[in-house]
Amino acid sequence: MAEPEERERWMSAEQSSSTHMEKRVFSVSEEVIRGRIQSSMHDSQPPIPSSDRDTNFMARALSAAGAAVLSAVLVNPLDVAKTRLQAQAAGSPYSHPLSNVTSRMAFFGPTMMFADLRCSPTCARAGIQGTVSICPPDCFQYKGTLDVLYKVVRQEGFARLWRGTNAGLALAVPMVGIYLPCYDVFRDRMEAFVDEISPGMKPVVPLVAGSLARSLACTSSYPIDLAKTRMQAFKETGKKPPGVWKTLFGIISSVSGTNNSQSKLQSYRVLWTGLGVQLARDVPFSAICWSTVEPIRRRLRALTGDEANAFNVLGTNFSAAFVAGSLAAAATCPLDVARTRRQIEKDPVRALRMTTKQTLIEVWRDGGIKGLFAGVGPRVGRAGPSVGIVVSFYEVAKHVFQHELSTSSC
Repeated sequence: MAEPEERERWMSAEQSSSTHMEKRVFSVSEEVIRGRIQSSMHDSQPPIPSSDRDTNFMARALSAAGAAVLSAVLVNPLDVAKTRLQAQAAGSPYSHPLSNVTSRMAFFGPTMMFADLRCSPTCARAGIQGTVSICPPDCFQYKGTLDVLYKVVRQEGFARLWRGTNAGLALAVPMVGIYLPCYDVFRDRMEAFVDEISPGMKPVVPLVAGSLARSLACTSSYPIDLAKTRMQAFKETGKKPPGVWKTLFGIISSVSGTNNSQSKLQSYRVLWTGLGVQLARDVPFSAICWSTVEPIRRRLRALTGDEANAFNVLGTNFSAAFVAGSLAAAATCPLDVARTRRQIEKDPVRALRMTTKQTLIEVWRDGGIKGLFAGVGPRVGRAGPSVGIVVSFYEVAKHVFQHELSTSSC
């Protein structure tokens, strides 16, 4: 009796194990078949022609440049405030043009009026000093972002808040038109390479790709940025302020007129004065920005769901880029202060000899921590919206183009 029961138990165990193996084989074969079907469907899709890829790159570049133009116009007053605060910390005098004897002697005449010697026609604080009336020094000292904006409007006019906008617009096209498309290209190729050799290195890809793209864009467009900083830092009263080309020509002429200049090559080299500190600022800025944007963007996409429409793309990218740009701007403010000080240096010989380390030590010696973070408020207030506008508009343009491309291929 025991022998038939044992045989039945053995047969039932064998049947259950064979059934389990059949299920595993079936599930594995089902996965293989499904994978082959998906790969065959993927392979059956026609490749994107090279002309479409070129159009895609051009569309990205144009959309990025357009977004940069928009952000340059909107946030330029904050850029002016930041530059004025940093230039004041560096020792740039913002005094009345008639506060020195030579200017007073040239200005005196039968048509001179009391109001002409004030910091603005509405200033009631001018006092008598000797034979002339001028404003007290604190009328020309900037105490903060709002104070800069108020005094620029009162003393120079409302339009001066957009001083350097033409340089910013000229800078936007090469800077962002190179930067964002190159970041996309570098990131995609680096991710494909890292997936093959070391998938664990993938979080580092945005950092490296952003740094390389920013370095390329910054080097190619640096002279325009130099002109923009000088146009914003120095106050011109009583005459039309110089434009981009006149500012650059003045920089070259100042070097050519010195006895220490060796050649024309050195004259043009001054147009890249401060490029080292610019890269020292922009490379960490880009690395912090993109390494922050990517995880925040993924998290927001997970919250909003898989539905990809232009509104979701705009909101997700603007929020992520706003936070990332603000953090990166605050972290790199000391290097931005050093960059401004290098760019506004009027002594061409000293400008060519200054280094980033020397400039930072000089800033620390003159103002300490407060000097290193001069203008941090308007810098952060400018960077958040600016990066948010550029990245979100760029991603929306990519989304629209890809949607049109997929619709036309169907």
